[in-house]
Amino acid sequence: MKITLMLLPGNLRRDIALLGAFCFFLSTIEYMIPKPMPFLRIGIANLPVMLALDIFPFPAFFILLVLKILGQALITGTLFSYIFLFSLTGTTLSALSMYTLRRLLGQKHLGFIGLGILGAMVSNLSQLTLAWIFIFKDAVFYIAPPFLFTGLISGLGLGIFCELFCSRSQWYTIRKNNI
Repeated sequence: MKITLMLLPGNLRRDIALLGAFCFFLSTIEYMIPKPMPFLRIGIANLPVMLALDIFPFPAFFILLVLKILGQALITGTLFSYIFLFSLTGTTLSALSMYTLRRLLGQKHLGFIGLGILGAMVSNLSQLTLAWIFIFKDAVFYIAPPFLFTGLISGLGLGIFCELFCSRSQWYTIRKNNI
């Protein structure tokens, strides 16, 4: 089954573009924040992806995910580097795990705080696995604790922000009621 952007309704295409642009903006902000390690990010560009969990059907969610991954790689200049592989793997596994668990458990059993922490941990663990395989081998165990702790804190922060935003946003409420 071939899904193209043109097969999606106009409002949904506009919302994908809006959240995609928000991903690009947040990627730019995140790129400007100094990092102690090249692949260590706080993940604020994942905010639009988290917001899309409840308002997009899977094809639209997947399009947003691809936009986020490619846009972030273009903004940071990592499209043709090993860091792109880390970002692609972490973002994809994180987003798919959040989407799947949100569909399986529902909003009443898994809130944005849990999703944020889940997404950060899945992303970080997948990136640590790649680092262990390709770069650091056993030395990855030295960077794992601060990397996972940073992910826990940023996932918690993103989850709290999403909870607050979604409880107060008319835009989000309207989109959520239209699915």
